[in-house]
Amino acid sequence: MSEAPVTQIGTGRKPLPPTPGQTVGPFFGYALPFERGSELVDRAHPGAIRLHGVVYDGAGTPVPDAIVEIWQADADGSIAQETGSLKRDGFTFTGFGRAPVDNVGRYTFTTVNPGPTSPGSAPFIAVAVFARGLMNRLFTRIYLPEGGEALASDALLGALEPERRDTLVATRDADGGLRFDIRLQGEGETVFLDFEGR
Repeated sequence: MSEAPVTQIGTGRKPLPPTPGQTVGPFFGYALPFERGSELVDRAHPGAIRLHGVVYDGAGTPVPDAIVEIWQADADGSIAQETGSLKRDGFTFTGFGRAPVDNVGRYTFTTVNPGPTSPGSAPFIAVAVFARGLMNRLFTRIYLPEGGEALASDALLGALEPERRDTLVATRDADGGLRFDIRLQGEGETVFLDFEGR
């Protein structure tokens, strides 16, 4: 399949062919992680929880070279508007974290349970995944399992087939942490979001 040539505007030169797209990575180990990037709060914080999981490929094999980013509200549901995400001071909650996976696909964050951003809404954590073979990052959400009525009335979850909704809801560990596995393809594939204009 041939691509249409791209015309350079105003140069009078011969059109140049488009260059091929490039996949995201694998360059994560040295280019994207930063010190304490996975620590949104200190482990000693009274509301600290562990958010963790595994990134799997379409065959169900852990992906050893991915990065997971999260953005979330604080425990009161306030959207953080503080700077300092890349230089942690140990006190400021910025709502942003970035964690590389280990060699068996596991990621871990130290964070807090997000609160609802409006009365009656379901608390969630926004997620982006970078991994080998992807032409662009993938977006999804992590909902808390205790949502009840808020989960039932959430517009995004309500737009999904019932069997697909569970791919966006974390499970609660015995110690209060959250587990959320990310499946890039195949059986139980995580629901990923497409933003118009992206």
